[in-house]
Amino acid sequence: MSAADGRTEILISGFGGQGVIRMGQILGLCAIKQGHRVTMLKSHGTETRGGYVRAQLVISPRYVDSPVVENADVFVAFSAPAYRKFFDLCRGKILYDPEMVEEVRSEAPERHVAVAATQISKERFNNVLFANMVMLGALTRVAALDYEAMRKAMVEVIPRFHEQNLSALEVGYQLPVLSAA
Repeated sequence: MSAADGRTEILISGFGGQGVIRMGQILGLCAIKQGHRVTMLKSHGTETRGGYVRAQLVISPRYVDSPVVENADVFVAFSAPAYRKFFDLCRGKILYDPEMVEEVRSEAPERHVAVAATQISKERFNNVLFANMVMLGALTRVAALDYEAMRKAMVEVIPRFHEQNLSALEVGYQLPVLSAA
């Protein structure tokens, strides 16, 4: 899922504490270990938990001419404000958590992929903190990224709870809704 030159733009946004930046770090490390060039810009409000957060990654096999995401190949929306703010910056798939983004725009329904990451995280792990790994698993599948490389990068980036995070990544990757995407 990339442009003709191999450049891929990924935008992830939500609230502080949802693991947006951590997802970006894992994606970036995964791409670097596969020999790609990567830039990541992160933006967040003055508060960490609960404030606005965004991670934008540009990945290319040769060079990255600009670190700014202008036409995201994939957009992950972890909040309704993020969805509304960045919808127009995405030309590709839009993964969103329906518990956090209750209303989606009616145009281009084939681009929208509902990933119940928060609900799954509560039900399977009794903790919402694993929702980002559920979403990362879904993103890995939708964007046709290397699953094993993503697993290895995740273990390197996340300092603890590897078993639960790997399990959440697997759950997201195996979601049946993704086969229709």
